[in-house]
Amino acid sequence: MNVSPRLGKINPSLTLEITSRAKALKKEGVDIVSFAAGEPDFDTPAHIVAAAKAAIDAGKTRYTPAKGMPELIAAVREKFQRDNGLEYSAAAVVISCGAKHSLFNAFQAICSEGDEVIIPAPYWVTYPEQVRLAGAEPVYLETEESRGYGIDREKLEALVTERTRAILVSSPCNPTGAAYGREDLEFIADLACRRDLALISDEIYEKLVFDGFEAVSPASLGDEVKARTIVVNGVSKTYAMTGWRIGYLAAPENVAKAISSFQSHSTSNPATPSQYAALAALSGDQGCVEEMRRAFEERRDLMVERLNRIDGITCTVPRGTFYVFPNISGLGKTSLELASELLDRARIAVVPGIAFGADGNIRMSFAASAANLNKGLDRLEEYVQTLG
Repeated sequence: MNVSPRLGKINPSLTLEITSRAKALKKEGVDIVSFAAGEPDFDTPAHIVAAAKAAIDAGKTRYTPAKGMPELIAAVREKFQRDNGLEYSAAAVVISCGAKHSLFNAFQAICSEGDEVIIPAPYWVTYPEQVRLAGAEPVYLETEESRGYGIDREKLEALVTERTRAILVSSPCNPTGAAYGREDLEFIADLACRRDLALISDEIYEKLVFDGFEAVSPASLGDEVKARTIVVNGVSKTYAMTGWRIGYLAAPENVAKAISSFQSHSTSNPATPSQYAALAALSGDQGCVEEMRRAFEERRDLMVERLNRIDGITCTVPRGTFYVFPNISGLGKTSLELASELLDRARIAVVPGIAFGADGNIRMSFAASAANLNKGLDRLEEYVQTLG
């Protein structure tokens, strides 16, 4: 049976591939320290779990509207008002099966064959594949590690052509942990308005920021840019709810309506008990979020300090997420070679930077206990010493 050429263009996720290989070794009894995980290591907070259990016990397990249940849409609207200063109607919000699903829906809704979407690099592995699935082509805005992976405004403007449909904004960003300040976002917003472009803003890590940094949604910078922005978020990272699969987006009403119709024929509604869990997460006590954020900040400091002590490795300080993106070019190996050797010889799992468009780096998650982080870093240091 032939496979559609559309799917033949798609590359498998190296992050999931490395994680699967590490899990397989663990099942065989091999002591693997994984830095590959793209999810918090904390349990979902108890009050959120209790809400899902209560919903199941009450028989709330049937279909909801395809775009999500009204109570959760109301909670998302309140969240946008409370945290981002954004007001959206119920018609502008769509609940989905995770932020990745919301991003997929967004690209499908606004892209046509031959369009281009500008993506800052390094980039999350899924962005370019989703753009291609929508019939468009990714165009990469290269950023520099020496400048904290910030936006080069002249380079960005030079990439805009008559085929450009949208700019992707990811702040804080997976894999680098870089985040954009208000001035850079104002420039991007102005550019989008001047050149009649859409913005897709992935804000899934907005709460996992450090050193007093505050993530800003570009949609909050004025009515004109809000009218051309799709804001994507979810509960996975903020509330340690990766497996619950609830994301959401807010968009101009006509775009949200199209996405809702599209979703009704693809997945229909997200899992009903998960929606009740997300309702409890967004509406309940937010103290758990700060507890996890503080823990991640402490772990970030540990990772950066130790990595920068290893010969041949340098590491910038991320503003957010739970990843570091150390430069390994001083070790004389490609990121794929290093990732493979570290798994086989040092028994640690990292993700090769080539997956994110940066072969001189590896991504390491610090979503693990300090004890495990130190254990894995000890192994990394010992491995590097064998390279002479």
